[in-house]
Amino acid sequence: MDKDICFSSAQNLAKAIHERELSVREVMEAHIKQIKRVNSQVNAIVSLNEEVALKEAAKADEALEAGKPVGPFHGLPIAIKDTHNAIGFPATSGSLALRDHYPSEDDLIVERLRSAGAIVIGKTNVPEFAAGAHTFNEVFGATRNPYDLGKTAGGSSGGAAAAVTCGMIPFADGSDMGGSLRYPACFNNVVGLRTSPGRIPLPKAALYSPLGVQGPIARSVDDAFFMMSVISGPDNRSPLSIEEPGEKFLEPVQPDLKGLRIAYSTDFGGILPVEPEVRSNLEEQVKVFQDLGCQVEEACPDLHEAEEVFQVLRAWEFELSYSEIFNRFRELIKPSVIWNIEKGRNLSGPDIGRAERLRTLLYNRMRAFFTQYDALILPVTQVAAFDVNLEYPVQISGVKMENYIDWMRSCYYISAVGNPSLSIPSGFTSGGTPLGLQIVGPHRADFEVLKIGRAFEHATGYGKMRPEIALGEKIN
Repeated sequence: MDKDICFSSAQNLAKAIHERELSVREVMEAHIKQIKRVNSQVNAIVSLNEEVALKEAAKADEALEAGKPVGPFHGLPIAIKDTHNAIGFPATSGSLALRDHYPSEDDLIVERLRSAGAIVIGKTNVPEFAAGAHTFNEVFGATRNPYDLGKTAGGSSGGAAAAVTCGMIPFADGSDMGGSLRYPACFNNVVGLRTSPGRIPLPKAALYSPLGVQGPIARSVDDAFFMMSVISGPDNRSPLSIEEPGEKFLEPVQPDLKGLRIAYSTDFGGILPVEPEVRSNLEEQVKVFQDLGCQVEEACPDLHEAEEVFQVLRAWEFELSYSEIFNRFRELIKPSVIWNIEKGRNLSGPDIGRAERLRTLLYNRMRAFFTQYDALILPVTQVAAFDVNLEYPVQISGVKMENYIDWMRSCYYISAVGNPSLSIPSGFTSGGTPLGLQIVGPHRADFEVLKIGRAFEHATGYGKMRPEIALGEKIN
């Protein structure tokens, strides 16, 4: 019964709660039991508060008993990414500098989740300041891949993705600057959507920057749609806010992709090194899209300027966002974050201006590309999940990586252009760790990207395979 609850879809759980087939307490107790059984091995959820969770569950059941109106997520447990503020829980960002930080208000995305009835039970683990696509920090330690405990779970939303794939929570919030939703989704065999800037309004220090966004992590595209219906929609606290309401994501999804024009590339038009197993995995998926009736051809826009755009604007935003903490607690911050902040401090006005000019060029190049194609299929990652004790891969197919984000180009090139991108399961390596492909869509085509992902998901079923550790089996 507990497994049925923990691996039920978020939509089915919500329906069962609303129709009184399950009490909120039953749902909460099942998930807490799963956390206690699995979390010590993967370290996905941190700052768990069982007492708060059960008290909130009791209140949620009382509201149903009284016939009060409730939200679509009523009674669903959720753990919030540790870079996001949730009242009653620490927001450490995985940094010793913030280990005792308790926020006085919820972030906007948390407001929306709570207003919809979700119950916050804890936080999910992150790399320090969400820097890097591998989750480890000095406060809570590393999050391990549930499919192979010796491998990374990805990052920065690594704790979120590991918790979702293990049935500890039905879905999770994540964020993505350089791949922080897409990498962990890929490495944990779940779905992660890098949304269009403004789709989920994001008040932040760099208020007008489209580089960092928030989005859902779920075990299925249908649950990603469900989550998007609540967390997306306009809010004037963000000037980039898209006016389209979240209810858009509740509209019926037509399964037919016949005639859709799909471009694909295994290596971004030959400019990125990609491990052979990753490359062959994507090539195998081409036939899936052909069988779905799509017109598929190998093509990729020229994205070589994305390197400079991302590196410069990321460094600028890091310095802007973390300079005060850096000035006070430099000795507590990991070297890679120090490097990124100092890089931002060394930028000149012309450096930033040139990056913006190049980003405009890339935007228009992508706009033109998507007049010819409806979607672009790319590998999420250039490498399979690597050793959990490494900070980052130092080389890919013989090409040296100069710093901790160089290996993340397959995601951050898309971040630089601002298009929506879905990471969706696409199979497994010979060693048994998950792989994924990213479906990139035109400007603001979040709904359409999810629609394509849903058809691929239903045709393949890759995302149905949960890790043995989460099902009560032992793995190495």
